[in-house]
Parts: sequence; C-alpha cells; structure tokens
Amino acid sequence: MGSAEAEDAGMEIESTGGPVLLREPAEGTPPVVTDQRALAEACARLAAGTGAVAVDTERASGYRYWPKAYLVQLRREGSGTVLIDPTELDDLTPLKNVLNSLEWVLHAASQDLPCLAELDLHPAGLFDTELAGRLAGYERVALGTLVELLLGYTLEKGHSAADWSKRPLPVDWLNYAALDVELLIQLREKLEAELGAQGKLEWAQQEFEAVRTAPPPAPRAEPWRRTSGVHKIRSPRGLAVVRELWQARDELARKRDRAPSRILPDSAIINAVTADPKTVEELQALPVFSGRVQRKYTASWLRHLQAAKALPASELPSPSQPTDGPPPVNRWADKDPDAAARLAAARAALSAIAEDRRLPVENLLLPDLVRRTCWRPPAQLDEDVVADVLRAGGARPWQVELTAAALSKALHAAAA
Repeated sequence: MGSAEAEDAGMEIESTGGPVLLREPAEGTPPVVTDQRALAEACARLAAGTGAVAVDTERASGYRYWPKAYLVQLRREGSGTVLIDPTELDDLTPLKNVLNSLEWVLHAASQDLPCLAELDLHPAGLFDTELAGRLAGYERVALGTLVELLLGYTLEKGHSAADWSKRPLPVDWLNYAALDVELLIQLREKLEAELGAQGKLEWAQQEFEAVRTAPPPAPRAEPWRRTSGVHKIRSPRGLAVVRELWQARDELARKRDRAPSRILPDSAIINAVTADPKTVEELQALPVFSGRVQRKYTASWLRHLQAAKALPASELPSPSQPTDGPPPVNRWADKDPDAAARLAAARAALSAIAEDRRLPVENLLLPDLVRRTCWRPPAQLDEDVVADVLRAGGARPWQVELTAAALSKALHAAAA
C-alpha cells in the first residue's frame, strides 16, 4: 500500500521524507469488545474473513504477577481489526470456535502463545514474523524495523511497557495496539516470499511448528537464584536469606497480583542480606525499606530474615546452582580441556555454516544442545550417530541435515 492508497483508505499518516508514519489503523481503531453480544458480532466478522488471522496480545509485565492477556488484537482479510478485552468476558467459546481452526500470524509468537493458551486459544497453524526475519538473515527483527524495511511504514510506538491492566484503556494505547496487527499479514507475505526465494521456507515451517507445539517450560528448580545481584552473596547463610525473602515476596506478589519487583526490588533483598540488620529500625534505615509503603512491611521482612539466619546448616542452600547440564563455558578449559577443544571446533564449524546460509548461529542449532553434545559426546562420532544425538536433543530435520556432518567432522578433528 503506497501513501496515496493509505490516504484514500483513511489511514492517518505523516510524511517524513522517508518511511510513512502510521498513527492509527486504516479503518480507525474499533471499540473494545467487552460483552458477549459484541463478541458474537466480532466472531461472525472474523469467520466471514479469508486467510490467516493476525494475532497479538498486550500484557501487564512489570505491573502484574500473572502474565495474562489484558487485550487481544486480531485482524483478518475481509474482517477488519477486532480488539477484545478477555478480562470482561465470561465465555470465549465463540472466539475459540473461530480462531482455533485458523493459521495465526504473530510476531515473537512464544511471548503471546502462553497467555492465549490460558484462554483455551490455540492456533491450527503458525507463522512467526520475527522468527521468519531471523531465518531470512535480517540482523534486526523488531516488528517496527521489519515493517519499515519491507513495507515502508513506521508504526507509532511508545506503549509496549504500559500497564495494560489499567481501565479504561486510553485511546492512544488502543491505536498502538491495533497497529501491531495492522500490517502483519502483509509482512508475512513479504517474508514468506523472501524465504521461498532463499530456499528456506521449509526450514521456517519446521521452526513454526516447533514453536506451535512446544510444551510449557518446566518450572525452575530454584527460581530465587535469578535474583539480580545474587552473585554478590557468597555464603550459604546469606543465600538462605535471599531465598527466604524472595519466597516471602513471591507469596505476597501472588496474593496481590503485583509484579514482585513492585513489592520489593531485587536490590533491596541484596542490601538486606549484606547489611544484616538486627532490628526493624536498622532495616528501615536501608534504601527502599525507608519508604512510606515499605515501612508497614519491615517487621515481616525482618522476621523472614531472622528465620533464614536460624536455619540449621543442613537446610542451607548450596553455594552453586544445581544443574543437569555442563558447567559454564568459561570453566571448561580447567575442568575438561578436551571438551573445550571440542566446543571450539564445533563453534567454528557451525559459524561457517551460519555465515554461508545467512542465519544467526543460534537459530542454526541451539547453543545449549551444542554445549551438551560437546561436553558429553557420543562414544561414536560418525555422522549418523551425531545426527541421532541432535534429533534426540530437539533439533529439527533441516538443522540436522545442515549440521550433522560438519559437527561430526569437528568432533573427530578435536579428538585427533
């Protein structure tokens, strides 16, 4: 769509001498669907459309504990754009009956699929424009970047980090949300054609299917170890305090449906451990804990801190994080020089393939799978055996075809 056509369609644009800035969708931003009658009408329009449906969601990351969808944006050829507030609707069956039989087009699908699955919404097929951009060789694959490069438009941005649980949603936020699906179908068409021209379309389809069918990630064994700054705490007793405060914060965040960082920042947890306050007054003298809101919780935080300090030694966490995988790569040279040599050879071989095929090396083969294979290689390093190892580790057929021979050769060379 050129600028003249956009103007004829009623799309609010701004000429900047370069890409055309879009401020709102071509047909305007529709009202948000918040009742069953409006949902039935919207679903009838979607069912009457043709082709795939563009899908996006808005969550309240950084504000709410639960990563649920507070707005669902949809657009399909012949149907226009639909904005749905799932928090206001008791029964999404009409939407499920339409969407679950269609191919979806999303950008960075793995970010949206979990919250849509919670609504019992699942795609029959998938096209991920971000992943397609990576496979096509684009170094920058943000939605706005790809739309500008391939379609010649700049999307109005600025609300990606907003609190989407807020009600009512401001008009400019809704414009932003609607624009996120405005050009997804056209972007998909461009990327699909480019992938086809590069001989990568089958690769992309395998990747999309892997994303679509991926199971939910397993819960982390010790999520408290991801506390920012925890590396500063060396002693098991100090780590026990981090764990106790983290778990208390998480429980409170769940109950209040607030992002944990808004209950108590990670930096405050680390400060409490290093300062080791003995009284409420000493705790309240620390940054964050001195705030008006935090002061009413400091007695509780101190009780948790003291409880951790009173734990018997047998209940203290290990200084190192338990893992079923290889150690950090920077320790390989000391722990197992042969494994370090295998990894260096494998990385060099994979980087050459990725460069030749214009692919990010991490999309050619998962780095974790490469590390595991090099740390504990199979007894036989023949191509067929390596291929089996890669398949068992989740590599797709196209990845195995491109990498098994080179990886086998690299492992052989490192062992020589």
